[in-house]
Amino acid sequence: MESRGTFASKIGIVLATAGSAVGLGNVWRFPYETGMNGGAAFLLIYLGCLLILGLPAMLCEFIVGRHAQQNATRAYGGWPWKLVGYMGVLTGFIIMGFYSVVAGWTLQYVFAAIAGHLQGDADYIQRYFAEFTNNPIKPVMWTLVFICITHIVIVHGVQKGIEKASKIMMPVLFLLLILLVICSLMLPNSSIGVEFLFHPDFSKVTHSTFFEALGQTFFTLSTGMACLVTYASYFAKDVNLTRSAFQIAAIDTLVALLSGLIIFPAAFSVGVQPDAGPSLIFITLPNVFQQAFASIPILGYLIGIIFYILLVLAALTSIISMHETPTAFVSEEFGLGRKNGARIVTVLAMLTGALCSLSLGPVPELQIFGKTLFDFFDFLSANVLLTLGGFLTSIYVGWIMPHKIVRDQMTNWGTLSGRYFHIFVFVVKYICPVGMLFIFLHQFGMV
Repeated sequence: MESRGTFASKIGIVLATAGSAVGLGNVWRFPYETGMNGGAAFLLIYLGCLLILGLPAMLCEFIVGRHAQQNATRAYGGWPWKLVGYMGVLTGFIIMGFYSVVAGWTLQYVFAAIAGHLQGDADYIQRYFAEFTNNPIKPVMWTLVFICITHIVIVHGVQKGIEKASKIMMPVLFLLLILLVICSLMLPNSSIGVEFLFHPDFSKVTHSTFFEALGQTFFTLSTGMACLVTYASYFAKDVNLTRSAFQIAAIDTLVALLSGLIIFPAAFSVGVQPDAGPSLIFITLPNVFQQAFASIPILGYLIGIIFYILLVLAALTSIISMHETPTAFVSEEFGLGRKNGARIVTVLAMLTGALCSLSLGPVPELQIFGKTLFDFFDFLSANVLLTLGGFLTSIYVGWIMPHKIVRDQMTNWGTLSGRYFHIFVFVVKYICPVGMLFIFLHQFGMV
């Protein structure tokens, strides 16, 4: 039987797992949520949610994964809890299906930026995006290319594939972020964008702000879809799970804030009010970069290219973890080995991604319950499966898993301090499930 891989270094663990959390959502969702919900006021609420709920939820998945040292479906033990693992694998695969479509768009935009195809007024950029997404071939092609790139990383294993790629991509991602932040902050009126992001406006804080902060916490940390459980199954016994969780959350939040310092100063420097969603990065920003650096066209040209390379890296680090979860399941449950397991997942992901892409443009008839396949998968994962997976995992660790096992994992079998163990157990047993339940109800307008 093929032996399971493990991460070779602690820095590799942090970078790979942080890469799972860092994604396209960091670039547009977090800055937008911050700006629309009171700026620094939202940040304070978010950080509170991160400390009280997000980190315990992440730690729960680390505990389950490292204790089991197996794929997600085996990590939760016997029935019926085994279903939580199956649901996590399914959730990661579903997200990979539609997420790879948007990831493919980032690849298209890198080459479009290099070729100068993103030069033009706002109407031209909007038409370009509409024509591209409605094309029956191009979006599907780029979706398949992105999945193939992910496959290349996955088949090389944990150390030579995931860890090695993360050690290259994450530092490059940060260098590009810092470079773009510097350029954005040098623009005229950039201070307005900074104020938009960081100024505390408590008049915008409502009960919905707390739900948005809670939702962002679990969304951005990749909890609820078994990616963290799978990655933790490759952790060595001497890894400090609590410290790793703090480091990963800090990196994820820093990427989101740096993204905001790119987008908002640039947007406000040309008088553009940013909108949420993919339209921000695929329709609004190309024209923003062009206008903001109009006095130095070559700089605007280079900034556009660098920005979309940044998006490719952010998307790739996330999709790698989404691919790894079902790959570990298929290869171990069916005894096929990593390469064969990865091939099966890749083929299925390519089929799913192609159908999701077609549903957005040339074949809108691809629908489930009145939603395009892309939108249905997005809704199902974000509004149901992610929250439900996090909820059940907190119940499992807090109420089902023996507390001795939980303590052993948190303290590395007594070699680390267990000072906050009882606080952690209380939060996981009571606060996390209630918080996730409220998020679930809020998403359906019930609270």
